[in-house]
Amino acid sequence: QVQLVESGGGLAQPGGSLRLSCAASGSISSLGTMYWYRQPPGKEREFVAEVTNGGSTNYTPSVRGRFTISRDNAKNTVYLQMNSLKPEDTAGYYCKARDKYLYHINYWGKGTLVTVSS
Repeated sequence: QVQLVESGGGLAQPGGSLRLSCAASGSISSLGTMYWYRQPPGKEREFVAEVTNGGSTNYTPSVRGRFTISRDNAKNTVYLQMNSLKPEDTAGYYCKARDKYLYHINYWGKGTLVTVSS
C-alpha cells in the first residue's frame, strides 16, 4: 500500500504561482509513474501532468509551458510548479501513483484545493 498526501494549495491571483507537493509513504519501492490530476468545480477529473521514474514528463496542452512536474525520489515526493495561473486552473488537485509492476493498481491522494481569483 502507498499513501499520498498533497499540500501547497490555496488562493492565488491570476498570473501568480503556487507549488504543490505530494508526499508518498508506505510501499515506496512499488512507486512507478506519478501524476497530477485536477477536478474543476462541477466537472470531471482530468489529467494534468505525469513524470516517470526516469524523469520523463508529459503535460496536458492547456498547462504546457506554465506548469512543471518533477519528482525527488530520495524524498518520495512529486511536485507541481504552477506559474502564470489562470482562473480556469481553479480545481481540486490530486496526486496519483501507479504501481511500478502492476499497472492496474493506482493510488490516490485526497487532494488539495487551488483557487485562482483576483
